[in-house]
Amino acid sequence: MRRETANVLLVLLGGALLKIAWNGTYLRYVKPSLLPFLVATGVVIVALGVLAITRDVRRGRPADTGHEHGGRSPWLLVLPVLAIFLVAPPALGADKVTRSVQTVGAQDRSAFDFDALPAGEVAALPMGEFVTRAVWDSSSLDGRRLRLVGFVVRDADGATSLARLTIACCAADALPVQVRLDGAGAWLAGLPQDSWLQVEGVLVPGSATPANRFVPALAVSAVQPVPAPEEPYEY
Repeated sequence: MRRETANVLLVLLGGALLKIAWNGTYLRYVKPSLLPFLVATGVVIVALGVLAITRDVRRGRPADTGHEHGGRSPWLLVLPVLAIFLVAPPALGADKVTRSVQTVGAQDRSAFDFDALPAGEVAALPMGEFVTRAVWDSSSLDGRRLRLVGFVVRDADGATSLARLTIACCAADALPVQVRLDGAGAWLAGLPQDSWLQVEGVLVPGSATPANRFVPALAVSAVQPVPAPEEPYEY
């Protein structure tokens, strides 16, 4: 790869990072607290590319032909640039859920500290909190009407569940949380996979077990389609 081309790619790569930071699509890939680091990385990469280009222009430096046959690896910089500028990959969804072998509910109880449920007739809970409570503190959910937001996942056996992905840092470490939707067949008919829903219902006691990979069931009383949230992951 020619030196000038590599420098331009650096500028484009840094610009791609700044673009997703500016328009908010970075939330498809990392958690919100990483925004300052993403912006700083983009600025540094752009600055390095601009400095290298400026230096070569001032020196009148010819193309560095010594790198013409240095391998294809530098061209890999093109892939994330094209992905961000042209394709804009979406957040992970149902495909990630169906391929995962570990779930949040299977983690150790000591990792969680449960507060009292929100007051009111309907308690809105993050999916991750609902699932971990259902596994480790189900008594706190007994008889409570709950509201959850997630996307539709259809399993190979035809079962339908509501799901969400939780991340500690970025999409690479995403773990799924799933809730089986009991009695929601009529509401879900015709809805494609990855459709976002707001669901209300009551936990089916004892439904989260090792045999079903700690996927609790919700006896559904209401379903409403909703737009995908700005922050698709839970943290």
